[in-house]
Amino acid sequence: MRGYDVIVVGGGIVGLSTAWQLLERHPRLKLLLLDKADRLAAHQSGHNSGVIHAGVYYRPGSLKARFCREGHRATKALCAAHGIPFVECGKLLVATDAIEVTRLRQLWERIGANGLEREWLDAAALSAREPAVRGLAAVRVPASAIVDYRQVCAVMAERLAALGGEIRLGCEVRTLEERAEVVIVESPAGCWQTRRLVACAGLQADRLVRLLGIEPGFRICPFRGEYYRLAARRQGLVSHLIYPVPDPALPFLGVHLTRTIDGGITAGPNAVLALAREGYRKRDVSLRDLIDMAGYPGIRRMLRRHLRAGWDELQHSLCKRGYLALLRKYCPTLELDDLEPHPAGVRAQAVAADGSLVEDFLFVETPRTLHVGNAPSPAATAAIPIGRHIAERLAERGRLT
Repeated sequence: MRGYDVIVVGGGIVGLSTAWQLLERHPRLKLLLLDKADRLAAHQSGHNSGVIHAGVYYRPGSLKARFCREGHRATKALCAAHGIPFVECGKLLVATDAIEVTRLRQLWERIGANGLEREWLDAAALSAREPAVRGLAAVRVPASAIVDYRQVCAVMAERLAALGGEIRLGCEVRTLEERAEVVIVESPAGCWQTRRLVACAGLQADRLVRLLGIEPGFRICPFRGEYYRLAARRQGLVSHLIYPVPDPALPFLGVHLTRTIDGGITAGPNAVLALAREGYRKRDVSLRDLIDMAGYPGIRRMLRRHLRAGWDELQHSLCKRGYLALLRKYCPTLELDDLEPHPAGVRAQAVAADGSLVEDFLFVETPRTLHVGNAPSPAATAAIPIGRHIAERLAERGRLT
């Protein structure tokens, strides 16, 4: 059985950032990164919108607000240092009715409280900035940018390997045993022991905690985010990221137009309950995942609480015209044949026992393990400060080597 100082479980952007920064701080560390997929960034990190978020929506003082603000600067710096293309295109939040204007004014205050540059646009100024977009008002946040996070992950993996870290793919962790001095990690591909374990398992986050015989206090509920890509003739339709004003009760809902680093524009995502944690297609179903969801009272409470919103999202998933109607609220020139197929993503959302959606980043710690329990968007943007936070927490516990 091979021994390590630290094993990191999870080859997405948070796991890669954590492992890379641990080795930068502790060059003599013997570190192994494990992932059950056959490639890095196989799930959320490789299936997202590619936005470097500025930190518009998050409660001031929360980990999301702080890490997103720090992360958007750190991500741009990493890209600049390693030649990764990114574009600072800015974001427009567009209000299309009186209720949304009221919410936009509240959001304006939050954007200011989070220390971000902002600009209020009336209808005429909005039309001048984006001729294809219509609304009563908008807020422009110039710091928002776009990137390909798979390229960011590739650079982190290169840095990790250059510093002496090991990466093993196709290693699904099936057993964890925490002892007084070590943690035993078993998978069909091998067995290892480590002095410290960090789990950045995304869609499987709660299951890694439960392998230790601990109830984490939440379950991961998967939401599939379905996208369309605008037809090539619509390339250049908008110059900003175009977002609707979110409902404060469900801030991750709302389809938007997002420029992509390859010059295209995506429309989406919606948010539909996925029938499998890694269910990127409508037909993907996992009996194990369904039983897990149905057996957790918190998820049942959450679904009952948001039944109307869930039904609306399902209808938009099944009806392309309904999806188009959401987009035409602020971009009325779009037509049905402008929407072409594009791969979906799956959001790992932690749900508490009372049925509430866990809003902030969440960490679960035991004497020798640290688990990232909840890290949905903006986790890709915030991955560098999240990794730094984990490295600092491990250092506070004592010697790593």
